Order: sequence, then structure tokens, then C-alpha cells
Amino acid sequence: MKVTGIDATYYTVGDVAALKGFYTELLGAAPETEWEGRLAEWAFPDGSSFGIYGTEGGAATPSGSALFAVDDVAKAVDLAKGRGVKFHEGGEITDTPVCHMAFGEDPEGNQFILHHRK
Repeated sequence: MKVTGIDATYYTVGDVAALKGFYTELLGAAPETEWEGRLAEWAFPDGSSFGIYGTEGGAATPSGSALFAVDDVAKAVDLAKGRGVKFHEGGEITDTPVCHMAFGEDPEGNQFILHHRK
């Protein structure tokens, strides 16, 4: 077996409708694929996808980190914070040798990262 890529990154969630609204605002677009009350998936220009999948009671433990590519992390953080999105360390941007990133959290505690490669 040889893996050739990642088709999609999904979070299991308890409230699909609420998280669909959250991610629609965060990602700046409506989902491309939906199964009412069960899942929503957003497709990006690079061919990758992100989705949420409803399960009874949501994820047992919020986990994972989808890294959402943005052109300007500081601007993206400011826009998201203006919508009430919670960020770790107040939205402080981490500067690494290869990227800039800020760690946020959705309403169910799943972590996401706003990310820009250098």
C-alpha cells in the first residue's frame, strides 16, 4: 500500500448545525457538500477538503488540528476574533522557521490553526 495524499480532514462533532455555521464564517464559504444534520464538507482550491461529521455526543475528546492556509495570519486572526472566535494565548502568532500560525478553537473545543507557509 502507498498513500498518495489526504482526501479530507474531518472532525467528529455533536452539533452539526452550529459547527456548520461556525466553519462557514471562519472559512468564508458555505460547504460544498452537505448531509443535513450529519455532515458538511468544504473543498479548497488546492484540492483538499475539511469536514465535520455528526456523532452521538460528538467526539469523546476534542482533538486534532486542521491547518487552514491563509495569506495573512494576523489579519485572519483579527477577523475571526471580531466574530468571537477563541484563540489560545489571545491569538498570539507563532513564528517558526517555516511558517506563521495561530491556534484557535471551535465551540466544541476542537483546535484549528490559521497557517501561512513562508
